[in-house]
Amino acid sequence: MNHTKRPFQPIENYGIIGNLKTVALVSLNGSIDFMCAPRFDSPSVFATMLDTQRGGFCAVEPELGDFTTKQLYFPGTAILLTRFFSDAGIAELTDFMPISKGNKSLTSAIVRQVKTIRGSIKFKFSCVPRFGYSESDYEVSQEHDQLIFSCEKEELTIKISADVPLVVRKQNGYAEFTLEESETVTIVLEFLKPDEAGRELPFYVNDAYHETKDFWVKWINKTSYNGRYSELIRRSAITLKLLTSAEFGSAVAAPTFGLPEALGGDRNWDYRFTWIRDAAFTMYAFLSLGFYDEATAFIDWIFGLCQKIDLQLIYQIDGNPNIEEKELKHFEGYRQSQPVRVGNAAATQVQIDIYGELIDTIYIYNKSYKPITYQFWTLIEKQIAQVIKNWKKPDHGIWEIRSEEKEFLHTRLMCWVAMDRAIKIAEHRSFPYPEMEWHKIRSEIYNDIYNNFWNEKLGAWVQYKGASHVDASALLMPLTHFISPMEPRWLSTMKVIEKELLLDVLVYRYQNGFKKIDGLEGEEGTFNMCSFWFIESLAKSGELDKAVEYFEKMIGYSNHLLLFSEELGKKGEHLGNFPQAFTHLALISAAVELNKQISRQTGKA
Repeated sequence: MNHTKRPFQPIENYGIIGNLKTVALVSLNGSIDFMCAPRFDSPSVFATMLDTQRGGFCAVEPELGDFTTKQLYFPGTAILLTRFFSDAGIAELTDFMPISKGNKSLTSAIVRQVKTIRGSIKFKFSCVPRFGYSESDYEVSQEHDQLIFSCEKEELTIKISADVPLVVRKQNGYAEFTLEESETVTIVLEFLKPDEAGRELPFYVNDAYHETKDFWVKWINKTSYNGRYSELIRRSAITLKLLTSAEFGSAVAAPTFGLPEALGGDRNWDYRFTWIRDAAFTMYAFLSLGFYDEATAFIDWIFGLCQKIDLQLIYQIDGNPNIEEKELKHFEGYRQSQPVRVGNAAATQVQIDIYGELIDTIYIYNKSYKPITYQFWTLIEKQIAQVIKNWKKPDHGIWEIRSEEKEFLHTRLMCWVAMDRAIKIAEHRSFPYPEMEWHKIRSEIYNDIYNNFWNEKLGAWVQYKGASHVDASALLMPLTHFISPMEPRWLSTMKVIEKELLLDVLVYRYQNGFKKIDGLEGEEGTFNMCSFWFIESLAKSGELDKAVEYFEKMIGYSNHLLLFSEELGKKGEHLGNFPQAFTHLALISAAVELNKQISRQTGKA
């Protein structure tokens, strides 16, 4: 089932479309090079990003010779336009995944509408699906004017409909057609489970676009935010929404797997799961913008989990705790970065910090939107019991260090946040709780952090107890209100972080030569999320002008659609899974803080 080698596209050359069940990545040349179907965590059907020969793709290509392209989103939506420009003509490709108010029952589909703006242009359509991470066989048939790709093993069928003739060659689907000015062709890919029938082509040609556009415009206009950086915040909010599951209420850390954090290295992880930490931060961002339905759905998802089991670090999007990591040895990897992994062994790690992020989000939800029930409170008490029992223990930390456990500053900080927010919820709501014990533990943790993680010689709070170097996650100390942003020790720590971990506005998680604990090969890039944490810390610490300048500079590292991956490489290229929820929620948090501080300084909202 091999196919001719596809042209390589860097991570930053992609836009994202989705339907709150899964997403597809569309390149600047109009090719869908990554998609898992029918869910985020299903096996891939297109994965050219990870193997340019075997991965699978779906392309619409104008025969224009030498052409340039541009991509943009229809404002306030996840509808993506790719335009092709050449002396011979201008073509436009509109891509979206249909969504409507009752989106839970809508079939997963991609609609590709091709239009000639100027000239007479010949187009070639290719659909080269590769089911089950390119390992599962499939049958292809032609029924009436549709192509049917059926994979029994994956229990998935791709049905292609179009208003031009489709043909099968070597088990792939093709079409060739010429469009004069203003003529349009619609091609639809439906991803059907055995019990689904799909929709007729006229629905996709006439109704789906308007329903989808209305859905996104209505959704984004629900935001309560109307300050500065509104366009940036809205695009990041739509991106975060694309990473949430309408069916379950959970959110994935990123919709991709195997995209490398270090080119040619082994830092190639699968992020298509719900990390309690990342999802809690995502909901925090939604709450700050007034998107309460998403936060409620997530709280309901967590409520279900807390009733069944002790919390673990990550789950499948449906709440299943069983996640097994394996390597796809047949994939060459993005620019030969191997191994390509699916599943994630971090599921078995102990990361005690997750209670802090989660209870902080519940605290914000309870305070700013809707009171939690006493029944829910009793489940929070059980989580706090875990914090009290385990807060002194070493763990793998926020960066999921695989080789050993340490007493990490970030973990200890989040244990303090868990205690602090639980106490605040109890006192705000007059819930019964063991007041003396909880206050005592909170104070113990505070004193432990303040005194035992401080390195006098370095003049900073360090990565873990006894360390002599800093970690960018310390930037959360003022952001979680553990420490005043004007505290002398904090201002000193920021200076050390700036000296040790910053290249202008680009921030490393920790020193790159730090392999003794990391246990991984390859020099990773700078972490976009940490850059936005630094900007927010600057704003809180009174360095507003510098924070604004750094924010504007950091936005310049986004791709053409204002999307960010996890990291940036030596040439400013995007690295890691894409788009990354953590980066976009940190962007939102920094922008909201900047707006607040500018308004305070200028007296103008």
